[in-house]
Amino acid sequence: MGGSADRVALRSPAELADALPYLLGYHPDDSVVLVGVHGDSGRFGCRIRLGIPTVTSEWPEAAEQLAGCLLAAGAARGQRPDAVLVYVCQEPLGAEGGRGAMERLRPLALSLVSACAARGMPVREALCVSAGRFWSYGCRDGDCCPPDGGALAPPGTSVLAAASAYAGIRLGASLAELTARLGPLGAGRSRRQERALDRASAELLPALLTAAGRPLARERVLGLAGRLCRRYRAAPALTGAAEGSAGAAFRLQDARDDAILSDEEAAVLILGLQDRATRDRAAEWMEGPEAEPALRLWRALSRRCVGAYREHAVAPITLAGWVAWSCGDEPAARVAFGQALALDPRYRFALLLHAACSRGADPEMLRKCLRRQRGERG
Repeated sequence: MGGSADRVALRSPAELADALPYLLGYHPDDSVVLVGVHGDSGRFGCRIRLGIPTVTSEWPEAAEQLAGCLLAAGAARGQRPDAVLVYVCQEPLGAEGGRGAMERLRPLALSLVSACAARGMPVREALCVSAGRFWSYGCRDGDCCPPDGGALAPPGTSVLAAASAYAGIRLGASLAELTARLGPLGAGRSRRQERALDRASAELLPALLTAAGRPLARERVLGLAGRLCRRYRAAPALTGAAEGSAGAAFRLQDARDDAILSDEEAAVLILGLQDRATRDRAAEWMEGPEAEPALRLWRALSRRCVGAYREHAVAPITLAGWVAWSCGDEPAARVAFGQALALDPRYRFALLLHAACSRGADPEMLRKCLRRQRGERG
């Protein structure tokens, strides 16, 4: 895929396979990815990712939905894809090996090819990535794409890796590692947190459900959130952890952030954020010195939504995605919005943010609205 002289040209299935993490901003796991391609030069456009459905009978419908989403996303940006790259990425199941995974996923890849072609977007390449190797579903050249698959380039050595390093773009996390930051705590800690959520529900929810009690309850929740953000700001992020793997760095930072927040504080905030007006006020902490501690707090609250309260995580996860997007971390934002919608596909705040982020909108428009909202309150 080439462009002007200052762009990286990717011409082989191997280079396209190695480019995938840089196209998304993270290493995808258990994923279907469609990438729009534009013009004769093959300029990359919209990217759409979906977890691979576990029920194979759902693959044709998922393929139709993905192809439709890619077409709609491109049209919203005034850039209808001329062609598509298809990726299916999944580690082998049991003892099947990488080639076995490729053959098992072939019907899914073919469904995607058909769905894209039916919408006037021919597929230029369809690749399977599994067990550190890649296979092309279309290439029959054994030298280019051997039957046992081609080895992916070692991390950091591909053409696009070199270009990204030159541009100052660092790639480290996988989709699983980004998702884990928003997942629930382990069983031992979960029981304590769920009991705290039960107690807070009995105390806070009656106030939030009445016109008389709602204003005081909102101020209580927002006041606590503000104090916790100041507490997080006083405990700066661990920059030294970046020397290890991204997953190890995340786990170390998140464990430290979890220790800052008590079960009772988390319970009050989780329940309070179910109130839309409270959530919208909290979304104002999206830039400057407020953003980083707020992002750490929203992630920590996402991990505290456990057991029967797991669906309550949709609010803090969406807030985490919003702050990440506002601060320029689109990969983390897209993962967060996807996780929020997996919990509640009809959650309007996440739907709107996900759609805007996916079509390349500028978050500054929403930042202006929130700044105005804050200013009007005085």
